[in-house]
Amino acid sequence: MVSKVPQNWQSGKLGNFIIFQRGFDLPEYAREPGSIPVVTSSGISGYHSTAKVEGPGIVIGRYGTLGEVFYIKEGFWPHNTSLYVKDFKGNEPHFILYFLKTVNYQSHNDKSSVPGLNRNHLHLVDVVVPPLHEQRAIAHVLGSLDDKIELNRKMNATLEELARAIFKSWFVDFDPVRAKAAGRQPVGMDDATAALFPDSFETVDGREVPRGWEIQAFDKSIEIISGGTPKTTIAEYWNGNIPWFSVVDSPTHSDVFVIDTQKKITQLGLEKSPAKVLPAGITIITARGTVGKVAITGVPLAINQSCYGVKGQEKRGAYFTYFALRYLVDDLKRMTHGAVFDTITRETFTILKNPQVPIELTQSYDNQVAHLLIQIKLNQELSQTLAKLRDSLLPKLLSGEIRVRDAEHWIETVS
Repeated sequence: MVSKVPQNWQSGKLGNFIIFQRGFDLPEYAREPGSIPVVTSSGISGYHSTAKVEGPGIVIGRYGTLGEVFYIKEGFWPHNTSLYVKDFKGNEPHFILYFLKTVNYQSHNDKSSVPGLNRNHLHLVDVVVPPLHEQRAIAHVLGSLDDKIELNRKMNATLEELARAIFKSWFVDFDPVRAKAAGRQPVGMDDATAALFPDSFETVDGREVPRGWEIQAFDKSIEIISGGTPKTTIAEYWNGNIPWFSVVDSPTHSDVFVIDTQKKITQLGLEKSPAKVLPAGITIITARGTVGKVAITGVPLAINQSCYGVKGQEKRGAYFTYFALRYLVDDLKRMTHGAVFDTITRETFTILKNPQVPIELTQSYDNQVAHLLIQIKLNQELSQTLAKLRDSLLPKLLSGEIRVRDAEHWIETVS
């Protein structure tokens, strides 16, 4: 809240501008097949056949994840672990999305045995709100940044799928071997790469594999690097400049690289703990709690003890190692019939078995997909810059500290 209200802006209680309503119970057994999103305190948790509220709408976490804000374009079902905006009172919904992201929800947390947000308390929050035309202009500016981020996300999903498709074709379906066995040239492959594939199969341990390829445990072709955590009680170990990865830093959607982390450690923290700095290009897998999240270090960083670094031995391709581990983790999850395995140990890597691909072929794969992964990383870096710009502009625009035309100029200089 600014000390001086900009001209034509209104000050008052939040309840004067929007009205919250608690969501509705809908247990999983009562959900019918459909495309209507069920929105809980942590976002879309499933789908149902019937909408309880017409879109566009806004949902915030009431229990569990407090104050997370979600914008739903179409009809939806707000779960009873959430609050939704029942009445926008003529305000721009897209603006309200950004506006609600600036509210300090923890200060309105109930002090009961089961803490949660009380909508009546939220209605009493002091706010300053611009007129409708200014709301729409602010929403447009911030929305343009989110649109660019979403475009990058979709592009990365396509690029990542291309790289995975090539991996599957070469090393799971063995399409080049089948082509050569049939007397054909492998599609889209140069002669030098095609020559690295045999032209027939053999059976090893009950599995059909390219002739000459052995079935081995995954740990035979990798180096496993453990992580560590500096003592959290020693302030001198934290708030440094060395990125420190934990599961909360795992890339979302189709992002592949870790290019930033929530916490940073100091050089002293690194020296006084088992943590090690991994160079860029090493695969990370989360091993405890939320397990099986796989990513590539986009910058040098340390990892905590709930993760492993995985590096291909003998100059095996880094991208090959990443996609091989992703595929094997998916396979392990399928073998457990959907059950969540609680811990990945070093012994787990002896269970994961795959054909031993020649080193030169893993390098050829890396060369084939390098441009795709490089573009994914560039898109992630740009999206991170845009997100930081959005987050810095958000409170300034919503308080009137800067005006829309100035924000638009800043955005032009970045994008």
